[in-house]
Amino acid sequence: MSKYQYQSEIGQLLQLMAHSLYSNKEIFVRELISNASDAIDKFNYMHLTNEAFKKEEWSGEITVTLDKEDNSISIIDNGIGMSKDDLMENIGTIAKSGTKSFIENMSGDAKKDSNLIGQFGVGFYSVFMVAQSVDVITKKAGEEQAYKFSSDGSGEYEIKDVTKESHGTVIYVKLKDEEKEFVSPWRIKEIIKKYSNHIAYPIVLKYKEEEMQEEGKESKIVDKKEQANSAKALWTLQKSTLKKADYIEFYKSLSHGDDEPLTYLHSKAEGANEYTTLFYIPKKAPMDMYRADWQSGVKLYVKRVFITDESKELLPPYLRFVRGIIDSSDLPLNVSREILQENRILANIKQGATKKILQAIKKLKSEDMDNFVKEYNKVIKEGIYIDHINKELLLDIVRYKSSNEEGMVSLKDYISRGNSEKKEIYYLVADDEKIARRSPLLEAYKSAGIEVLIMDDGEIDEIVTPMIGQYKEWSLKDISAIEPPVTKDKEEQAKIEEDMKPLLEKIKGVLGDVVKEVKVSSRLTDSPACVLKDSSDPMANMAHMFKQMGQEVPDIPLILEINPEHEMLKKLVNIKDDALFEDIAWVLFDSAKIAEGLEIDEKSLFAKRVANIASKAL
Repeated sequence: MSKYQYQSEIGQLLQLMAHSLYSNKEIFVRELISNASDAIDKFNYMHLTNEAFKKEEWSGEITVTLDKEDNSISIIDNGIGMSKDDLMENIGTIAKSGTKSFIENMSGDAKKDSNLIGQFGVGFYSVFMVAQSVDVITKKAGEEQAYKFSSDGSGEYEIKDVTKESHGTVIYVKLKDEEKEFVSPWRIKEIIKKYSNHIAYPIVLKYKEEEMQEEGKESKIVDKKEQANSAKALWTLQKSTLKKADYIEFYKSLSHGDDEPLTYLHSKAEGANEYTTLFYIPKKAPMDMYRADWQSGVKLYVKRVFITDESKELLPPYLRFVRGIIDSSDLPLNVSREILQENRILANIKQGATKKILQAIKKLKSEDMDNFVKEYNKVIKEGIYIDHINKELLLDIVRYKSSNEEGMVSLKDYISRGNSEKKEIYYLVADDEKIARRSPLLEAYKSAGIEVLIMDDGEIDEIVTPMIGQYKEWSLKDISAIEPPVTKDKEEQAKIEEDMKPLLEKIKGVLGDVVKEVKVSSRLTDSPACVLKDSSDPMANMAHMFKQMGQEVPDIPLILEINPEHEMLKKLVNIKDDALFEDIAWVLFDSAKIAEGLEIDEKSLFAKRVANIASKAL
């Protein structure tokens, strides 16, 4: 027998399970049955594809045994079982290395917190909400040695060698004295019906019951045995026989949570490829959505035989938030990961499933769409970049902030209000919405009453938006790279530029090569100056490539535009003090950079120049 310390922070998690999540203790039954079902799924696949197991007479079954006298519940499966390493990896550590994130995301609301359990792969630990102690006796298919894991939910656990005839796992839960409800057959049947009715294997409930005899005779204790679930995979049933409640309960067992999904879609494809899909879109984005090691939420079955829940090839990566099932009638049972990546049948399923999911999203009602956009707008932008086949659908779904409207607007909304002759969609990219809304670049558009889309997802908008090109024949235009709406006639503008030429040359002389050009602006109404990237500079266009490759973006000289109507510029023309002029020119440039959310090179020097100017003004 060997003793082991739990992985760092699991002690904190076990304390949480034991003392905090009391509002929904029954979920431990769901979690243990779900784990048993997964184990049977994995052996079922081996039984059908591995010569070593094909001859075994076997059918998957989960047994739940209740013992009132012992105050215990046991969940038994004849699935794949676990080796010693599996035990330590699956129970001695947290599956997704997310314990710290789990604890950090705790809200104090027990119901909400219990919904986090499944998202972090910590479902087994929910047993410690009700358990004095837990024993896991398991034997892996194909191995001789069996093992027993024991823990009371404190800081350590034991593993010792034991004897077990067949592969599979027994989880024996010694309940706390106050948890007697979980040895009630009626209560356990209720929980199984609620959470696990559509587990695809029989869940057999065993218990002892006092049976009344004929009058004058003593009652006797008899053994009872009954199947507690329908054992029919929900996605294989006709849609007409299913209710919304059926779909929602199945989702809860799939997601290990108690939230309802935002929407779901169940469809069967017939023809060249036959397959069934059942997909759910969660109301809340998965915690690992932006982690490099995100987990797939879709399970692949072939003719109702579980194949994998680890393949990231089943849907495009930008749909990694989707949960559900794909069940193919055409794929081979022994399909490998390599085959999954290259298989034409799966490619067709992936394409058809993706289109159906996007169409369902597009049809969401207004309130649900607002929820979707809040959680998933950024990953939809990823999709625009990588999925050219569904680009139009994705562009129908994506939403942006607007200079003129409250909330998020669609591109379709924008063009309904835009200039149908010019057919241009104007946008401004920034890292911060507040900075974007205060940007001097917007001034001419506000003055002309022209709507501009505010794209504040920074780098992703900077990379994705230029490659959109057009939406329904409307061209997307970055206002930082085009001339603004015309507010003055050409002759008037030419005269202003001629009058300001000496000042422009003098400012350029001070700033030198840090600016590519100093010019008169026709876009400014309130601000004294603004800075722009030169859209004709090849390095400006290559900046996106450098960012994508994770390389440092080279410095690109900016264009400084000045507002000839601003009082500061009118007075600057008459300044004879060269040192003061130089300070003002630099402050003008640096302030314009700050207004666009750009870093200035020397903050201390900027502060010193501002102080110099203020001193002379005073």
